[in-house]
Amino acid sequence: MKGGQIIKKCTKRNMVIAVLFLLSCVLLLGFQTETEKTFQAHAPKQAATVLKTNQDEKLGPKTIQVILQRVYLDGEISEEIVEETIWSMEDFWAFYDEWLLIDQNEEKILFKKEIDDISPLLKINGYFGISEDGVLNIYEGKPEERKIIQSFFQINTKKLKSHHENELKNGIPVMSRENYQEVIKTFKKYAVTEM
Repeated sequence: MKGGQIIKKCTKRNMVIAVLFLLSCVLLLGFQTETEKTFQAHAPKQAATVLKTNQDEKLGPKTIQVILQRVYLDGEISEEIVEETIWSMEDFWAFYDEWLLIDQNEEKILFKKEIDDISPLLKINGYFGISEDGVLNIYEGKPEERKIIQSFFQINTKKLKSHHENELKNGIPVMSRENYQEVIKTFKKYAVTEM
């Protein structure tokens, strides 16, 4: 084989490789476009909201309603509603990093936080007491007002010491988290166990 024929064969082979390479690039670009369309069609609403908000940042600050739910040990849930002006999404999320995001849309965001304490309502006006059928309850106000906030367990009143029974009938004030836990622990010993 002469040198000219070798060059012709190499050139033909290189052209075939180049054409195959170009075809694979075109197919790959087409596949990426389809993948992007699929991703956009199935992207979560939250991501879309965040993206839209980020686009709005370029236009100026965005005002949104923020609902803060606090869930206390006694089951009480308090809600605080604030209007936030968002200048930077990064700063906004950093400010609420200790809160759990529950729901969001373009007008409002709902956050929740578990509070390792009793609610302010119990600290101010909560009393432990016992119902007529022997259930340990927390009442808003004295037990005779019968405004039950939270119920716990059935107490075996036959085993209950008389001074404990009198305390419960008169109402034991719930003053702190420690007091709340101590009273429950004390009366748990008298709980009715199911057979």
